Amino acid sequence: MNAVTTQAMFEKAATTRNAVEVEHVSKHYGKLAVLEDISLTAPSGSVLAIVGASGCGKSTLLNIIAGLVQADQGDVRIDGVAGEPTHDTRVVSYMFQEDRLLPWRTIVANTEFGLEAGSLNAERRRERALAALKMTGLEGFEHAYPHELSGGMRSRVALARSLVVKPYILLMDEPFSKLDPQMRSQMHAELLRIREQLKMTVVFVTHDVEEAIVLADKVVVLRPRPGRVRDTLTIDLPRPRDPLAAEVAETVRRVRALI
Repeated sequence: MNAVTTQAMFEKAATTRNAVEVEHVSKHYGKLAVLEDISLTAPSGSVLAIVGASGCGKSTLLNIIAGLVQADQGDVRIDGVAGEPTHDTRVVSYMFQEDRLLPWRTIVANTEFGLEAGSLNAERRRERALAALKMTGLEGFEHAYPHELSGGMRSRVALARSLVVKPYILLMDEPFSKLDPQMRSQMHAELLRIREQLKMTVVFVTHDVEEAIVLADKVVVLRPRPGRVRDTLTIDLPRPRDPLAAEVAETVRRVRALI
């Protein structure tokens, strides 16, 4: 995907009603129905969580939004435009469940990897990578290698690599599932801080209902076999959200009951 972006992108995001629109999407693999008639929206600048039991097609849906998988039926629009997001003003970045760092490259070289297919010269790529590492709290580790970092720090590198393209939309597939609770909480705070700083839209998949309630403005609950929308909840709670707070805990219970 094109890694070039401009300030106009962020100005446009402020006036765009929905960054992501999914309408009546279905997906089959042979005779297996994975998704059926899925519709959802993610307003610009919001955080949308997709939750559900194993086998409900969460990751498949995220891959369809990313343009990595083609839906059999239905439409996906990014910033109001259908089709794979390739336009400069529709930069989409994807943070996978595995950090997928290249072990032979330094942290800064891993971070700038997503820019190498674009038109930026080596100096500008390095500047952008260093800025992304600073944003994610990794200043001073630029020349380390992945095996020298903790799991939490590797997740920060993966996040920096996703942010280096200055995405309009960040897609995340259970990116913090392998972290311990304390580190996961730190990464939640970092993600919300960076999301506010960049004014980007975040769509993420998670099995962790508490994570969804702590982070999201809206939660889409899928039911399995095939994946269908059971319910969509608006999470109108002030941030930061304490998982132990009564309102947060009650919302978590409601969503778990739906799943």
